[in-house]
Amino acid sequence: METPCGTIIFTTVGRTHYGFDVFSLHIASSVERRLTDGVSVNFNAQFTNDNGNDIVFVSERAGSARIFRTRPGNKKPEQLPGAPESFFHDRPVITQNNNLYFISAHEQPDRHFKNWTALYSVKLDGQEKEVTRVTPPDTADYSPAVSKSGKYFAVASYGTRSWGGEFHEINTDIVIFKASEPETRVVVCERGGWPTWSGDSTVFFHRQAEDGWWSIFRFDIPEHLNLSPIEPVRVTPPGLHCFTPAAFHDGKRIAVATRRRGVNHRHIEIFDLEHKTFQAITEPLNPSFHHYNPFVSANSELLGYHRFRGESTQGESIVPNLESIVSPIKTLRLLRLNGSFPSSSPNGDLIALNSDFDINGGIKVAKSDGSKRWTLIKDRTAFYNSWSPTERHVIYASLGPIFRPAGISVQIARIQFEPSDLTVDKEEVPCEVKFLTLDNTGNNAFPSCSPDGNSVVFRSGRSGYKNLYIVDAVNGESEGGEGLRRLTEGPWIDTMPCWSPKGDLIGFSSNRHDPSNADAFGAYVVRPDGSGLRRIQIAGPEGSEEAKRERVNHVSFNRDGDWLVFTANLGGITAEPVAIPNQFQPYGDLYVVKLDGSGLRRLTWNGYEDGTPTWHTVDDLDLSGLSLNGQDGDKLEGQFEEPLWITCDI
Repeated sequence: METPCGTIIFTTVGRTHYGFDVFSLHIASSVERRLTDGVSVNFNAQFTNDNGNDIVFVSERAGSARIFRTRPGNKKPEQLPGAPESFFHDRPVITQNNNLYFISAHEQPDRHFKNWTALYSVKLDGQEKEVTRVTPPDTADYSPAVSKSGKYFAVASYGTRSWGGEFHEINTDIVIFKASEPETRVVVCERGGWPTWSGDSTVFFHRQAEDGWWSIFRFDIPEHLNLSPIEPVRVTPPGLHCFTPAAFHDGKRIAVATRRRGVNHRHIEIFDLEHKTFQAITEPLNPSFHHYNPFVSANSELLGYHRFRGESTQGESIVPNLESIVSPIKTLRLLRLNGSFPSSSPNGDLIALNSDFDINGGIKVAKSDGSKRWTLIKDRTAFYNSWSPTERHVIYASLGPIFRPAGISVQIARIQFEPSDLTVDKEEVPCEVKFLTLDNTGNNAFPSCSPDGNSVVFRSGRSGYKNLYIVDAVNGESEGGEGLRRLTEGPWIDTMPCWSPKGDLIGFSSNRHDPSNADAFGAYVVRPDGSGLRRIQIAGPEGSEEAKRERVNHVSFNRDGDWLVFTANLGGITAEPVAIPNQFQPYGDLYVVKLDGSGLRRLTWNGYEDGTPTWHTVDDLDLSGLSLNGQDGDKLEGQFEEPLWITCDI
C-alpha cells in the first residue's frame, strides 16, 4: 500500500500541561505518597497488591499510551505486554491469577462512526504473551472493572451501535459477564459508565441524573443474570457532581471525584453509604489541583488517584516545545507541538505557532528541533499562521478573536521580522505588522500563502457568509477593490483553506453540502481560478449517511500535493470524556487520505482532541537532535481546564 512520508506537526488540547503522576493516600493518617516517577503523564492506575507498593497504570512516556507496572525496589517502571499494533491502552487491571486486562483501540470496526475501544487480556505468566480480545467483534467497551473474587467483570458498553455523536455523557450501558464466559454478556443496567464492584454482588456507576447532576448509582446483581435490565438506585444526592466511583469492598463506602459549587477544582471524597456523608480527602492537601479517577486498595487502607505532580516535585518540570509521538506509518513522523496552528519556514528550520488564544496569546517562532523559542507578538489574540514559502522573514496570521461570527472584526496580517534577530540571547523579536484586509470587512481569518509568495487565500465573513477570498500578499486590498478577488460564494461556511505546495489546488473545509448544519464539514479542493471545485469522498459517497456525518477540519497538503492530513470525527470516542480534563472535541483524531479519497489511514488514538495539523516543509527532517528536555519551554504548572460543559449552575 502506498503511504505518505514526511513530518506532521499538530497540537493536542491541554495535554502538554497535564504533568500527571499517580499518588496514593493512607486514609487513616492522610499521608500522601507519589507512586510514579515524574516522566511524561501517568494516569488511570489500580493497585496490584494489598500494601499499595505496586500499581499498574497508563503512561505516555514511550510516545503513546502504554501499560506499566511499578515494583518495590525498581526505580523505573516495567512496561507490560499490550497489543503490539495498538497506540492506545487504557484502564489496566491485573487479576488474582495474574491476567492483565486493558482497553485498546487498535481494531477497526466494520464501518466509520463506530467506537474502536474494546477489552483485551494477556496472561502475564504465559510465555507467548498472546493478546486475546474479550469484547465481542464490532462491539465497543469502556472502563472495565473486576469483582473482588475475580469471577465477574463489568464494562460500560456501547454495544454494536454506531456512535451517536454525543461526547459529554456517552450512551453506554452496564454489561456484566463471567471471566470464564466472556461471550455470555448481560445488560444489567441501561445508561451508565465507569462501573466499580463492591464484593461480587454490587456494582456502582456514574450517570447524569434527570436533575442535571452527575451522580453515583448502584444495583445488586440478581442470582440469575438473564433477567431484564435492573432499575438502579441513586446513591449520591443532588447539589454536587460525583463521577468515576471506586468502591470499597467493605460495602460501606465509595470514593468519588466531585465538583462542588464555589470550588474551582475536582477533588476526591469518600462517601459513607450508611450515613450519607462526604469526607474530603484531597482538598485539604492540594486545594488548587484537580484530582482524577480514584482507586482503592484491596485492604481498604489506601486511596489512589492522579493529579498534576506539583512544581516542587522531582520530575519533568518544563513543557517541551516539541514531543515525538509514535506513528502507525513508518514513513511518516508525528510531532506534538506546545502551541497551535504550526507553520514551518521555507527551509524548515523554524516553526511559527500560537501559544494561546486569549489576552496572553500572540505569535511565537521556535526552532524545528524544539531547542529555542522567540516571541514575535504578545498580549494579542492571534491564530492560524502561514509562513511565506519564498520569504524567510514573512509570516501571515489572523489577528483578532477566534471562533466568532462573520461580522466580528478579524484582520489578515503580514508580519515581517529580521531573521538575524533570532539569537540565543533574545526572547522577543521586533516585527512590523501590516494589515492586508480593510477595516469593517468582517471576520477575515485562516490565511494560506501561495507557493510563489504573491497571494494569500483566506476566509472572510464580509458578505454575511464565510467564504474564501484571495488577496495580494504584499499590498493587500484597496478601497477600490483592487488586490482582492472572491474565490467561493454561497450561504454556507467555507473555511480553513490551505494552498497546495504545487500551487494547483486550494484545500478547505465546508458545510456547503448541508448549510443548515454547522457541524457538518467535508474536505473540498478548488483551483485558484475557482474552477474544478469538488468534495473529497472520505467516509462515504456523496449523499450517504456517512458523508453527512463527516466533521473534517484543518486540511493540509504534503510537499508533493497528493496527500491531505486533517482532523475528523470518523472514529468516535476513545475514552469517557467526563474522566479527563476539558476537550472541546474529544472525537478529534488525525487522518491522512489521498486526493482521490483512497488510502485513508488513522494516525492518532486517545481521549484528547488532536488538531491543527500541518505537513512540515522538509520531508526528511532530522529528528535526531530533538530537544525534549531543554529549558526553553513553558514551565509545567498544571494549568488546564475541567470539562467546560460540567456546570454547577443548576
